[in-house]
Amino acid sequence: MSTRYKIRQNLISIGDDFWIENAEGRKTFKVDGKVLRIRKTLVFEDAQGKKLAQIQQRLLAIRDTMAVDDAEGNEIAKIQKALISPFVDRWSVKVKNGEDLSVTGSILDHEYTIKQGKVKVAQVSKKWFSFTDTYGVEVEAGQNDILILAVAVAIDMMAHPDKQKEKKKKENKEK
Repeated sequence: MSTRYKIRQNLISIGDDFWIENAEGRKTFKVDGKVLRIRKTLVFEDAQGKKLAQIQQRLLAIRDTMAVDDAEGNEIAKIQKALISPFVDRWSVKVKNGEDLSVTGSILDHEYTIKQGKVKVAQVSKKWFSFTDTYGVEVEAGQNDILILAVAVAIDMMAHPDKQKEKKKKENKEK
């Protein structure tokens, strides 16, 4: 049986903390946006505050790249946008000690599929929620939920870099 999570897209930015909720609305994972770092970093914690993973921007990469590290700081996956993708958004996720993932669909519209080979392991969609700023991530049974959620959040951050700039402008105007 799959598990569905809810993410509010307007909350994903560096410096902000936000919760990923399950389908029942229970706060399941906290995402802590670390501010005082050179690279973009988000730390995933369970509801009790135990670090589970983090995503971090990789500097000096030819293409926009983010890495997913486990709780001990060991890289478990690297996420990159495909170089050429004329008709559909494509991303690759190189998984250490596991089968790689591919991401295809409309990233900007939050309508895409994450596959392991030809097998769907997760679906991301805004259609499940009436809120315009919310999207869901449905993870198939037997998958690493934290890895899949980290991939979805990292892709959201890389695909919407202007979101963070707009938020900073708005905050500066309010001061």
